[in-house]
Amino acid sequence: MAGTDHGEAARRPLIAVIGDGDLDPDHPRIALAEDVGRALVDAGFRLLTGGGGGVMAAASRGAHRSSRYAHGDVVGVLPGDDASAANPWVDIAIPTGLGHLRNGIVARCDAVIAIGGRAGTLSELAFAWTLGRLIVACRAGGWAEQVAGTRIDDRIRHAAVSDDRVFGADDAAAAIAIVRARLAAYGRGT
Repeated sequence: MAGTDHGEAARRPLIAVIGDGDLDPDHPRIALAEDVGRALVDAGFRLLTGGGGGVMAAASRGAHRSSRYAHGDVVGVLPGDDASAANPWVDIAIPTGLGHLRNGIVARCDAVIAIGGRAGTLSELAFAWTLGRLIVACRAGGWAEQVAGTRIDDRIRHAAVSDDRVFGADDAAAAIAIVRARLAAYGRGT
């Protein structure tokens, strides 16, 4: 098609934010997730979540608050069959009907940022590790804090990345800086 560039050069990386699906609105992870969502779009990335509440909704809301936000920047991969179950800040809802198995789809994004989380987040972290994705874990409790700075197992995922691990971050700015600096080394950068 003339005048349309659908090539890889036009593609903006899709970064998943994963974490607790149900948190009180005043929980510190909510503010952190909102900051991460906004910072991702500010940095030129698109956001992928599981489309639900808690960390997912906060990151999606934050993405909408970016001055660089454009419709389509927030994608939600839903566990159920109903697109209307997505949080109100999801632009593109993808209902899968897969339940928690959809965590493997979320983990196929370009990189993952984890904030808190319980068993569902742990499964996404394991999928992302197995798939060789860049993983950043915010030190804000939950599974993210437990795996920050560690290797999930002993496999060599990227021979050229001698310090491959789940990279730890203390705030949104640090998480985005890691993604910007390391995404290309994981074969997923622009």
